[in-house]
Amino acid sequence: MTFTEPSERQELRAAVAELAAKYGHEYYLGKARGGGHTSELWDEAGRLGYLGVSVPEAYGGGGAGIGELAAVCEEFCAAGTPMLLMVVSPAICATVIARFGTDEQKARWLPGFASGRVRMSFAITEPDAGSNAHRITTTARRDGGDWVLSGRKVFISGVDEADAVLVVGRTSDARTGTLKPALFVVPTDSPGLEYRAIPMDLVSADKQFELLLDDVRLPGDALVGEEDAAIAQLFAGLNPERIMGASFSAGIARYALDKAVRYARDRSVFGAPIGSHQGLAHPLAEVKIELELARLMTQKAAAIYDSGDDAAAGEAANMAKYAGAEVAVRAVDQAVQVHGGNGLASEYGLGTMLAAVRVGRIAPVSREMILNYVAQHSLGLPKSY
Repeated sequence: MTFTEPSERQELRAAVAELAAKYGHEYYLGKARGGGHTSELWDEAGRLGYLGVSVPEAYGGGGAGIGELAAVCEEFCAAGTPMLLMVVSPAICATVIARFGTDEQKARWLPGFASGRVRMSFAITEPDAGSNAHRITTTARRDGGDWVLSGRKVFISGVDEADAVLVVGRTSDARTGTLKPALFVVPTDSPGLEYRAIPMDLVSADKQFELLLDDVRLPGDALVGEEDAAIAQLFAGLNPERIMGASFSAGIARYALDKAVRYARDRSVFGAPIGSHQGLAHPLAEVKIELELARLMTQKAAAIYDSGDDAAAGEAANMAKYAGAEVAVRAVDQAVQVHGGNGLASEYGLGTMLAAVRVGRIAPVSREMILNYVAQHSLGLPKSY
């Protein structure tokens, strides 16, 4: 048992941090406020192999696990350059295709994931389903050798940048007539597919979209893997999503904490640095402790997932995502408090994070649903919903 990351991952972190620092938070905010995307950073990270670290080597990737990809995500966020599409494209979509895709699907998509040339969104959320995936109404029906997909999705990240969307729909079981989940790769230029930006009170370079699928005709090989393996395929992507979400939050917490500590050291009032006062020092110390606990839980979840134990990874990934989101919210709030009025001044790069950091408590699964999961599955209490 070890609590120290392998030297290779530490070196990966250092290299990614160096790249992200070259761009920095001002670059990110400029893109976000101008309605642009972090394309330059994404493309360079792809060329250097950072986005493809978990793609199998046979397809041009690094052959590592979700632990390495999560480390890359954390370092980008810690430098103030969070890329939400990292949580979706290489973590969910590439993982699902690598584990369950056909040989043809792997050959078509994985080399692009490895190099960062391919961007793929993930669509599961629906306006009337909420956290209940069993109420998904997006359906696919057979029409000869094709599939015809119809439905509506909301809060889908990065569709305007994506080459395709991995859509969670439902198909009819021929034996029982019941609907079961299935995953389809839908190119964003498919006839019948429309997407509309959702106005958000967030300063983010990653936009959110409503997705409309009106009898979108897809070839038979658009179905990922087997129909009967859909639940396993779905959670093969959702567990990495939670692990990446935890790393995303941990990176933002690191960014906020570093800003707060530097300010507390440099800012003097009444003849002493404000960091010498316990009223500020203790809350920052608490954030540091909670941050390290969240990072440890995230590394544990990644290690369990990479070992192939999907069932145990579900519990650990949920706990990691919860812990990361909670400390990120506290870190940003405390960093703003340390800065006083400057915490809301644009030049300090914290005010825009107050709303953005709350996303971690809501998506990809709410903190309340995680508490439900832990109460039921970890503690054995009666199901509450």
